[in-house]
Amino acid sequence: MADCIFCKIANKEIPAQILYEDDKTMVFKDLEPKAPIHYLIIPKQHFDNVTNVPAGNDIISHIFTVAIKMAVKEGVSDEGFRIVNNTGALGGQSVNHLHFHFLAGRQMKWPPG
Repeated sequence: MADCIFCKIANKEIPAQILYEDDKTMVFKDLEPKAPIHYLIIPKQHFDNVTNVPAGNDIISHIFTVAIKMAVKEGVSDEGFRIVNNTGALGGQSVNHLHFHFLAGRQMKWPPG
């Protein structure tokens, strides 16, 4: 999508602090971190949100595999981390491109808000 900021990051049209990239996904630092470690994991292919991923597409499981790689890389796989997906306006989604927040480095509270 031409006006999607995450598509522009995935296409390297605008800069981001990219921490990981493969053929399907990209991980970069969140510009407004809510934890000491706060990354965004996005698919390179545009989906508005999780409800728009076609049945049989493996992108969600691939994103979780990438999240585990990031947890190991950051040394938080044993102490804990949080993976969050916001869907739709009431769910708190602010960018209409499927993305997951990877948060770690502090005690996470429940309920989150």
